[in-house]
Amino acid sequence: MSRIKDLQKNLFGGTTSNVRQFGMIFTLVAIVLLFEIWTGGLTLTSGNLIAVVSQYSYILILAIGMLMVIVAGHIDLSVGSVAAFTGIVVAKAMQEFSIPWPLGIALGLAVGAVIGAWQGFWVAYVGVPAFIVTLAGMLLFRGGNQYIGNADTVPVLDGFRTIGAGFLPEVGPDTGYNNLTLLLGLAACLGVVWREWKTRQTRRTMNADVAPMWITVLRLAVMLGVIVFATLRFASGRVGTSLPISGIILIVLVLGYSYYTRHTIGGRHIYAVGGNARAAELSGVKLKRVNFLVMMNMSVLAALAGMIFVARSSASGPQDGLSWELDAIAAVFIGGAAVSGGLGTISGSIVGGLVMALLNNGLQLEGVGSDMVQIIKGLVLLLAVAFDVYNKSQDRFSIIGSLMRPFSRGAPTAPAGEPRPAPDSDKARVAG
Repeated sequence: MSRIKDLQKNLFGGTTSNVRQFGMIFTLVAIVLLFEIWTGGLTLTSGNLIAVVSQYSYILILAIGMLMVIVAGHIDLSVGSVAAFTGIVVAKAMQEFSIPWPLGIALGLAVGAVIGAWQGFWVAYVGVPAFIVTLAGMLLFRGGNQYIGNADTVPVLDGFRTIGAGFLPEVGPDTGYNNLTLLLGLAACLGVVWREWKTRQTRRTMNADVAPMWITVLRLAVMLGVIVFATLRFASGRVGTSLPISGIILIVLVLGYSYYTRHTIGGRHIYAVGGNARAAELSGVKLKRVNFLVMMNMSVLAALAGMIFVARSSASGPQDGLSWELDAIAAVFIGGAAVSGGLGTISGSIVGGLVMALLNNGLQLEGVGSDMVQIIKGLVLLLAVAFDVYNKSQDRFSIIGSLMRPFSRGAPTAPAGEPRPAPDSDKARVAG
């Protein structure tokens, strides 16, 4: 029994693991195996895995930003509209002003930053709930997309398409694989081994508990096995295809944001604000600045996701970004954030996003209609919210209750001298 407890505690991230994140790893594996059998081996083919990364990388990018928003105790309903608005602005700028595509990418990121600053100002400095601000933004920027583009599609330059439809080039000797993908996989394996060794050394230096060696070996075997399998699949795609450029962008963002949220003061402040805003502010955390930057960061990532989607589609259109917020929010919820501020990880959200992506992909391979796909997405979101309601019934924090709190300021207050019940948001929780 002790070995089982050690396995559950340490295999997937030590003390940052929780029941839902641990369970979603196995859910992801189960979905892959189910569709691999159901589709007759099509799910894990090189072509299909490359297509999954190419088709869903923008949703996973949105999930990174959405995780930080939800950890801080907010929610963003405008990401799809912001992505669509950015896409049409960049496409129009390249078409009508003949700006080069690298400058178009810089323009798109700047548009996202301005939109994020606009929404962050209302949330952080005016005090309007993010739910309301981003709901207004969803309508505003959707209308802006249709106004600027005249509800028509606008093509983009071939060079710009690289970020959404490009792949690692073929270089070096003919090995039957994409050599750059092989090198990237080798670097990933070495990085995983170095990180495990460094973690054990650091914990020994700090006289902290160190995971049993058999746990470390098992964890390394699992991670290295997954990396080697994925590397060979992506490297063995048909000539001209390999790991998509959008997948590389995603990997860089996952590594960067994982480090930021786990190992920097700014990242820990986000968890502190979501876990207990009042205590965080009393401890010196600049609450308004954290909320502002979280909302601004989300819009920048939405702008990037929108450009990747437009680049892959070769054109920007009025239907871009529809329901993207549902996919991003569901990915975060089922990935371990549990609809609660102060808890969640980037890796958990990526796992949740992969669950959604492979579920959609498997259903499409079996010819399931888009209507049923939407029904399943709705059920996934419902189950995630139901879990939050369960937490609320157990006297734990619920973001749904916190969203309604600003509208209850006029509620009767307790008479002077009587004890006041502590709000749910003041209960300490462990950051994930």
